[in-house]
Amino acid sequence: MLSIKNLHASIGDKEILKGINLEVKAGEIHAIMGPNGAGKSTLASIIAGNENYEVTDGEITLDGEDLSELAPEERAHKGVFLSFQYPVEIPGVSVTNFMRTAINETRKANGLEEMPANEMLKVIREKSELLEIDRKFLSRSLNEGFSGGEKKRNEIFQMAMLEPKLAILDETDSGLDIDALRIVANGVNKLKSDKNAIVVITHYQRLLDYIVPDFVHVLLNGKIVKSGDASLALELEEKGYDWIKQEQEA
Repeated sequence: MLSIKNLHASIGDKEILKGINLEVKAGEIHAIMGPNGAGKSTLASIIAGNENYEVTDGEITLDGEDLSELAPEERAHKGVFLSFQYPVEIPGVSVTNFMRTAINETRKANGLEEMPANEMLKVIREKSELLEIDRKFLSRSLNEGFSGGEKKRNEIFQMAMLEPKLAILDETDSGLDIDALRIVANGVNKLKSDKNAIVVITHYQRLLDYIVPDFVHVLLNGKIVKSGDASLALELEEKGYDWIKQEQEA
């Protein structure tokens, strides 16, 4: 599904990614871990098409299609979803209206007619119940006055509605208490299928107690330096990152 080969990227004169190689297949959950400044969020942003970064070498493909020349909205229409670390507030636009617009724009881009209003309301109802979202929540302005947990739950609701091929969750666990974390993780687990793939970017093992990854990758200084199964995250929790740095220097 997602294939990244020898990806190098910079912002200004600073090189951040220095040769990333990653293969993510449908049905898999991959966790990317690493200390601050390692390049985790940069990688997520570049996959989603953030134009602040310059890709200087390498390629990113989704189902064999090169994404490099596609704008962020085009990538979204192809099935790339990024859950933001700090979601933007949009006063005056309700959660429901935002979702209606997003879904119909994607349908339009893929040559489909707008979803009928009654069908849209049915899907919204089903997905909100799946994620334990109160109906009143859906009429509120997008992210305005939302708590950290509400913002993150809303991001997962958007993911549920858009049904992306590739969902990238960038530090979805940041700022969440244990109850909010459990609800968000439960929603992600319910949305996992053999037709999509999920990349989870996190500092901490605690999220991976709830969303168990098939693969864990350690990103250091712009490169993936170690990969393993879920047990690698437990080892990082116990030992930190210094032992991997020492391995690299040896």
